[in-house]
Amino acid sequence: MGNTALITGASGGIGYELAKIHAMNGGDLVLVARTIDKLEEIKADLETKYNVRVFVIQKDLSLHGSAYDIYNKVNDLGLEIDLLINNAGFGDFRHFAESDWPKQEKMINLNITTLTHLTRLYLPDMISRKRGKILNVASVASFCPGPTMSVYFASKAYVLSFSEALAQELKGTGITVTALCPGPTESNFHTVAVDGRKPKERKMPAALDVALYGYKAMVRGKVLAIPGTDNRFLVALLRFLPRSFAAAAVRKVQESKHL
Repeated sequence: MGNTALITGASGGIGYELAKIHAMNGGDLVLVARTIDKLEEIKADLETKYNVRVFVIQKDLSLHGSAYDIYNKVNDLGLEIDLLINNAGFGDFRHFAESDWPKQEKMINLNITTLTHLTRLYLPDMISRKRGKILNVASVASFCPGPTMSVYFASKAYVLSFSEALAQELKGTGITVTALCPGPTESNFHTVAVDGRKPKERKMPAALDVALYGYKAMVRGKVLAIPGTDNRFLVALLRFLPRSFAAAAVRKVQESKHL
């Protein structure tokens, strides 16, 4: 069985940690991100430490057609992808009516369209080989509406629903789909979401801990992976709360952190 993983958003945070974990387990990698210098650094480090092959592709995945570009480049390299890890994504904090539309559109393209397209491109190959694993990084935001981050929360709800539906469709095929739903995690996500300002935030889990939890869940073929007792409790609680109450609570929490 092959063991090559394609990881998007691999230059930092959870994506970078997932790359390290996979390399430690002897797997080859195709790493995708916008920053080629950082990708080259990671490539040199992982190849030296773990004696694996690492291929890097510079691509802005918020652009139309980027999934095709990645798929074609990987085919040109003669590689089969055994694990598809759709990690890349970003958010934006502000009221929707005041938001920058190009940024919202890029968020939808990255968080939803490219993730879905990459999955559509690689899934038939996996089905024909009767093996493969897909890890889609969603969020605890998947489980409720998110005033002040409306498009981000909605995009992650899509990722969760899409992943759960695929997991059901693929039962018995040898392919598993896992949705990783972390809460706030140490990364540059919050810096991007609030235009470089540091949000008021409690201490967050390390990206390595979240990545390790998600990787293990993917290997086991678990459909839903929610790292952290607090996050699992929150998700369980949300099932019993009226959605209007949950939306109001999210707004209050978000505004207390960022305003």
